[in-house]
Amino acid sequence: MKELDVAGLQRRLAEFAVARNWQQYHTPKNLAAALSVEASELVEIFQWLTPEESAAVMDDPESAHRVTDEVADVLAYLLQLCEVLGIDALAALDAKIERNERRFPIT
Repeated sequence: MKELDVAGLQRRLAEFAVARNWQQYHTPKNLAAALSVEASELVEIFQWLTPEESAAVMDDPESAHRVTDEVADVLAYLLQLCEVLGIDALAALDAKIERNERRFPIT
């Protein structure tokens, strides 16, 4: 299994876009809109499922494939948006978790 890292995936996504001359369309506005659309497609899979059905969605190979693809699409657009805006996604998440730990202390 090959080792994956965020920077390498961002580089591959950028190279993919450049090779197809798509980077001109990868503005922050367009990437945020595409991210929203892909997140909505993920939500659509779960929309009418019961809590029990949603918890078992990965048990069905077809549903699992759809969920996995939509998660990949969401992550791809999020990573591209971070790349364009110069955001370190992992550092941003780490900082957010720290803020939430202070905001919502264990009681």
